Formats: sequence, structure tokens, C-alpha cells
Amino acid sequence: MPSKQEQQPDFDFVVVGGGSSGCIVAAELARRTSLRVLLLECGPRAEANPETLAADGYKDAFANDEVIWERFSEPQRQCGGQRLFMGTGTGMGGSGSVNGMVYTRGAREDFAEWPEGWKWEDVQEDFEAVEARLLVRSRQENAFNEACIVAAEEVGFRRSKNLNDGDMSGVLGYNAMNYQGASRRSSYVAFIRDDKPETLTVCSGARAHKVLLVGKRAVGVEYRVGDGALQTVRATREVVLCAGALESPKLLMLSGIGPTHELQAQGIDVVHALAEVGQNLHDHPNVTVFFRGKKEVDCNYPQLYGFHRANSGSNLPKGQSDTCYVFYPARSSLREAMLRLVPSIVLPHWLYGVPGLRALVRAGIRLAFCSALLRRQVARIYGIVLILGKPKSRGSIGLVSARVEDQARLDPAYFSDPEDLETMVLAVEKARAIARAEGLRAWGNRELMPGRRKQRSSDLRRWIENNAMTTYHFAGTCRMHDSAGVVDPELRVRGIERLRVADASVIPTTPVSALNAPSMMIAYRAARWMVEDLRRAIDPQD
Repeated sequence: MPSKQEQQPDFDFVVVGGGSSGCIVAAELARRTSLRVLLLECGPRAEANPETLAADGYKDAFANDEVIWERFSEPQRQCGGQRLFMGTGTGMGGSGSVNGMVYTRGAREDFAEWPEGWKWEDVQEDFEAVEARLLVRSRQENAFNEACIVAAEEVGFRRSKNLNDGDMSGVLGYNAMNYQGASRRSSYVAFIRDDKPETLTVCSGARAHKVLLVGKRAVGVEYRVGDGALQTVRATREVVLCAGALESPKLLMLSGIGPTHELQAQGIDVVHALAEVGQNLHDHPNVTVFFRGKKEVDCNYPQLYGFHRANSGSNLPKGQSDTCYVFYPARSSLREAMLRLVPSIVLPHWLYGVPGLRALVRAGIRLAFCSALLRRQVARIYGIVLILGKPKSRGSIGLVSARVEDQARLDPAYFSDPEDLETMVLAVEKARAIARAEGLRAWGNRELMPGRRKQRSSDLRRWIENNAMTTYHFAGTCRMHDSAGVVDPELRVRGIERLRVADASVIPTTPVSALNAPSMMIAYRAARWMVEDLRRAIDPQD
């Protein structure tokens, strides 16, 4: 090997990515087999940023550059040509250490679209195993959310006492969260920090550059810790990519696995042509309809979620919800959201990275929130976040160079299928109907955004296009399929031995709800299957 590289001791398994999925894969492999497992995570140790370990720290984590991996999309034609923020969590626990701790399995109908062996009945035991460690539970009821439930029931929602029972057809309720007391129960906390297997080695600050291949067999990983020398580590059994839907396909392509034209354009030798790598990118775009009440909202978390069918003209199965409705108290995180997102909105893309300008915008936001009057007003504001749960639009990920340091070309292609925008317009109308109902009329429901003057469908379409943003639910870029796709139903990369992908990138069609729970379920299943493969290799009769 080139002299610039340092060879590290061999491991049985190398897992790339210490996020929601990677922590589970690595910990379960080590715990169940006592074999040597190396977990490589690009971001910092969780303990270096304590807010990632606190139940109420998500708002501070979202504003912290140390734990948010900033990325931006290609200009979105159906979103006014904007480059939209597509950041994800980095550091131990990944996005599961910076999100709102929403734990939703998805709808029974969602899994009907997945390959055989991945239907609702197939995955329940794996969900339950993950939940036993995460200690998922709902938060306490409060007056604001109870008013929202009464209002939603008036316009056709049903109250659900368990949003994880597979029924997400016209229901709303208090969603489960992974926390215990004042602490967040991320996959890092639940599977590694609280019970770290002796044979698991965790290396943070380690950025994987590519998977090392001998012919069409994965044999290790090339990576760099900080600014140090390139290092190589050998995996004597398997390499598992858990870097997420935006990074796992990029690593495959940098390793010579992917669409021929993408690799050749960047001078990368084609080891294995796999056309679907980076394709099928989809996400849950959202907009928020804001209202001002007559009194302060009495909760500090978005904890009430609803699911409904807004577009009756869609060809989705009868009764399947296509939209998600999140009841959002602005006091919970509006300031921190503005600190993260406003600079990217007010600064042209080419100025965003200029030293000092972004800091200046953030300083202005902090100064504004020093006003007691503003804080009192924000405490009375609430939103209904409208999330497109079953998008028809599909985008892609491509390379801009052969350098791992360069962000991939990210094109979620929001609203490229016209039905998606139509569904969102209908969702805005549904949110307005909820706010007009007696339950929220008594609470106070003065519409602030988009505003009562925007009533025509054409006005709402333009408003949605100009205000849509990601819900950070990226999926599909290494999709699994029975006979095609990037990975097979046991998550093995097609055409490459000893290489799997186990994260949200393998999801073929996204659930209507959040993806953190399905991502962890996928990881748990992957580890279980790998252990079973080992046992069969030792005892073929087993």
C-alpha cells in the first residue's frame, strides 16, 4: 500500500457511521458474538456536546455547528430556485442525538410496499427489542394539546392512544419519545454508553474515505482521523455502511460502486456498475401554518402528531394517510431554528460561507430575542407543521468530485411530481379547518402565516414553494428490493461480497411518519441476520 497510509490492526467487522443505525449494528454485533468490531464516526464524542445527551437539548444542538453537518441542495426549481438546507446530525448518535426524539414505527400500509420479509408483522419483534432499550414513552398531557385534539376531532380525526399500533389512518395522539427523566435515550446512550461490549472499539472524528475492495469483495475501510494521515483497517468478515441516506451512497460511489457515468465523470475506476446507487432520493418536505393564541402555550415539545388523507384523488391505498400534522409550540425551539436557518435564507449562497457574515446574522437574532416583549409574544404562537408523508417526487445524489471532503450533489427534486404540491395545498386547508374548530377558536387562532389573505389555491401553491423545507427524513438512495435495487432484502450490496448497508438509505418507500425508529429497526435486523449467518457458517445444521 502507499506509504502515506497507516495500517491498523484487523477487526472482524468495520461499521461506518455512529448514528442511530450504526450504534446499534456495532453494539449488537459485538455483544452477540464477542468478535472485534470497529465503529468509525466522523463527528465528535457525544460527551463533548452535552446537549446531545439531554432530553431538552435538541433545540441547542440544532444551533450548534459541532453536531450539525451542513449541506445544501441543488437549486430546487419548484421551490423558487432556492438551495435548501439538508443538514444532518453528526457525532455519536447522529441525527438521533439532535432530533426531537419522535419515535414512530410507521403505518401498516407503509410496510406493505417493502419487500417480502419486511412487512408489518415481520418487523414488530425487532421494533420491540429496540424499544426495550430506548424506554420509549409519551409525555404528559397538557391544556394546549388537549385543545388541539378537540379541534382535530371536530374535522374528522380520531384520538389514538398508541401511534405505534400500525393504524395511522385519520388519527392523532401523543407520540412516543425516547427519553428517561432529563436524559435523551439515543441509540448511542442505550446501546453503547450504558452497556458497552468489551470487544467494541469506537473511533470518533474518523471520516471514512472509501471501502477497500479486492476484486468484488470488501476487505476494509480507508479513513482519516482529523487532519492525520490516511489509515486503513481490515475487516476480516464484513463492512457495514450506516452513514445515512446522504453519505452511504456517496461512499459507495467513491469506492467504485455505482452508476458508470457518475464514476467515470470523476475519474473513479468502476469496480462494480450499480445504476441505482444514489437514485430514489426522497424526503418529507414541510411547511408550517402559524397562529397566535390568546394565552401562552403550556408545553415545550412538539408532542402531538396527527395523520390524515388530504388528497382523496391520489392512487394511494384507500384509507392510507398522506400527510402528517405536528402541533408545534413556537417557544420550544423557534429561536434556535432561526439561528440555524435564517442565515441561509437571507444570505446568498455564495456569501453564506464568508467569515463573519453568518455570525452577524446570528447576533441580530440573539439580540432580538433579548426583548421580553418578543419572548412573551412567541410564547403565544403555535404552528401546525404540515408534512408530506407519502411523496411521489424522487431525486438523486451524485458526485461533484472524487474527494470525500466535497459535498455530494443533492437534488431531492421537491414537488417535481405535481401531485405532491396539490396534496400540500389540501393539507394547508385541513390545518386551517382544525384552527377554525371550536377547540382552538376558544384558545385563540389568529393566522399569522401564510395569512388570511392567501385563500386561492394558486396563492397557497406559491407560498408552499417559497417556504418548504426538509423534515430531515432522507431515504431511498440505496434501496432494497427483491430482485433489483442496491441491496437485497438482507441488506447485502448486490454484486459485492461482505458489504452491507443498514440505514435509512435502504428504505424503498418512506413511511408516512418519522424515520428514526425504522432506521433503528433496520439496524437491529441487520445485526441479527449477520450473527445468524455466522452461526450457520460454524454449524450448517443450526
